[in-house]
Amino acid sequence: MDAAPARRPLPDAAALRRMIRRQAARILPPLVMLALLLGIWELTCRGGHAPLPAPSQVVAETWDLISDPFFDNGGTDKGLFWQITASLSRVAQGFTISAVLGVLLGVLIGQSSLAFRGLDPIFQVLRTVPPLAWLPLSLAAFQAANPSAIFVIAITSIWPIILNTAVGIRNIPQDYRNVARVLRLSGPEFFFKIMLPATVPFMFTGLRIGIGLSWLAIVAAEMLIGGVGIGFFIWDAWNSSLISEIIVALVAVGLVGFILDRLIGALGNRLGGSFGQR
Repeated sequence: MDAAPARRPLPDAAALRRMIRRQAARILPPLVMLALLLGIWELTCRGGHAPLPAPSQVVAETWDLISDPFFDNGGTDKGLFWQITASLSRVAQGFTISAVLGVLLGVLIGQSSLAFRGLDPIFQVLRTVPPLAWLPLSLAAFQAANPSAIFVIAITSIWPIILNTAVGIRNIPQDYRNVARVLRLSGPEFFFKIMLPATVPFMFTGLRIGIGLSWLAIVAAEMLIGGVGIGFFIWDAWNSSLISEIIVALVAVGLVGFILDRLIGALGNRLGGSFGQR
């Protein structure tokens, strides 16, 4: 008979306490600060003359919105889940375009001094244009709201991806390039075995900045283009003087942006670890 597989030893009491203390050190400070800020907000805004509702009033006025994010009454009268999903769909399309083009252009200007001298000044000028300044031009070009919003996302988020990828390419040690010449690596081999592993940290720094800019751009763009989306939801709530709904939507926007940033960061760490083990 085969021997039974060895069981993983359970952590002892001291190790368990250390683990609990580490987790508490990570979780408790932000919870304490959040409780403190909510308490100050509650005390400051309690009463009938405060310009903003207190947290307790926000929850009371928007409980139906919070408790049922999946309702769909047709048109733009949808719950927060559908509003955020519509915005995320646009972000996914625009960010994918910017990620692919940004990495390719970053590799180009990082590898070629001629391309860098020709394109970098143009990129430096275009990246300073505010996101909403692109919207009238995109509406004139596409004659439709959805592709215009996707274009605004892509053109807003592409610049940090280009620039960080180019920096990563230009920081590849010369020794690596010399080894590639000695081994006579082909272009694809050089890209996958040397260039990509060396630039993953830089590339994903650009992607993390880019996903944040994508989320910022879509919320701003949707305020103007209308339709289903968290940006238009906020603007519609403002026009209806529903301040509590605006606050709930802003919290949702912040949480989604935080999750997107962490997802891109986790993917970068995983890819970086995979390349580091090769």
